[in-house]
Amino acid sequence: MSTTISDGEAKRKTAENPKVCIVLLNWDGWRDTVECLTSLLLLDYKECQAVVVDNASTNDSVQRIRERFPDVEIIELEENLGFAGGCNVGIRRGFVQGAQYVWLLNNDTKVAPGALRAMAETAEKDSRIGAVGSVIYDMHAPHRIQAWGGGRVSVWFGRASHYTVEITTDNLAYLTAASLLLRREALEDVGLLDDGFFMYWEDTDLCFRLRKAGWKLAVARESQIWHKESASLGKNNSVFDLYVRSSMVRFCHRHSPVPLISVIIATSRMIAKHVLHLKLARALRICQSIVASPQRK
Repeated sequence: MSTTISDGEAKRKTAENPKVCIVLLNWDGWRDTVECLTSLLLLDYKECQAVVVDNASTNDSVQRIRERFPDVEIIELEENLGFAGGCNVGIRRGFVQGAQYVWLLNNDTKVAPGALRAMAETAEKDSRIGAVGSVIYDMHAPHRIQAWGGGRVSVWFGRASHYTVEITTDNLAYLTAASLLLRREALEDVGLLDDGFFMYWEDTDLCFRLRKAGWKLAVARESQIWHKESASLGKNNSVFDLYVRSSMVRFCHRHSPVPLISVIIATSRMIAKHVLHLKLARALRICQSIVASPQRK
């Protein structure tokens, strides 16, 4: 996934094809990670190198990945740092390697051969583009769009939702980190992902900070990936609810004009949704977490 170029061609090649570090985060998901790495072998963009960050897996993920990809660098963490914290380890490694861009890519994805080239070319068209997203399709329904790069956010309601049709970049509030190419200079300007978000909303927070600092978001329409949505936790359990709500509260406190109102509305909506669908145990779990959490203050 990397090539060596002669000194005489180095500057020209770098200008044409900036170096990219691809960061894959793994937690007990070696099968998905192996499938993703296999698809990366077919990329038509060769000035890239993959780094796998293992987020303290409890199974034999590292061994399994090394068996299939002995040349891919794997960083083994001693504790689970969450999505943001784990990705930040990979981003910093990319900086050490001299990468001009970092591609955050969910391990439960497969990519089209031209996915990275399309993103890099889009970014290189405008030096103020800080982040580029892909068109993300459902792995189980390959023609259904999960997200056209990212989506919109209702700050007052503490709610984010993906666009599933093509839209103009002016309407993008955020890009999803399922596939997110980040310019190094932009990250050096606004900082990395906030590892206070253990899971969810961290990509939205970063995009809000980028836009506030004057960086642009873009979507490369020719960059196509296929994604198994919520493969790590799944959406049908209480743990998912708690991570979503905790991160939503953090986001609202940072970006909402009146955080308390946003949090109350968003939490009420989450509870009401479960009650209406007769998922009373999940609704109760959210209520219990509110009582137990210091965030209630």
